[in-house]
Amino acid sequence: MTCVKKIVLWFMSTLTAVTLMLGYHTSTSSSAAATAGGNAAAEAPVAGTSTGTSSSAAPSSSASSAGTTTVTGSVAQTRWGPVQVQLTVAGGKITAVQVVQYPDSNGRDQEINAQALPILVKETLSAQSAKIDMVSGATYTSDGYLTSLQSALNQAGL
Repeated sequence: MTCVKKIVLWFMSTLTAVTLMLGYHTSTSSSAAATAGGNAAAEAPVAGTSTGTSSSAAPSSSASSAGTTTVTGSVAQTRWGPVQVQLTVAGGKITAVQVVQYPDSNGRDQEINAQALPILVKETLSAQSAKIDMVSGATYTSDGYLTSLQSALNQAGL
């Protein structure tokens, strides 16, 4: 009788473990994180640095040669700091994305955003819209990014 109890206990434990593993949902962008390789500095300049835009809450846009337009979304205030996105649009398509402002006041912010921002940028370029997934573990930055991105897309007429 003891042997049967052990077998039933083992079977139920195994079934529980398998159910938990199959129910775990990972980020759909894990391959993007691996290919980005922590290249946040190239895609997302440090907060406070500006690439021809002001860091005020007012969105801006500028036109350059050959029908290329640069638009800067409004600043989205998050719990950990401001997030602001700048788009370069040519021929009705997003050709570049820069994150002009993002939380970087401590090591944890820098670590999170070094991983999250390249993923968000890559997904934006791929989707050509604000219909992208948020990055797990970077909820506040993702939310601010999407808010500022939508503002920039509205300005660009996309």
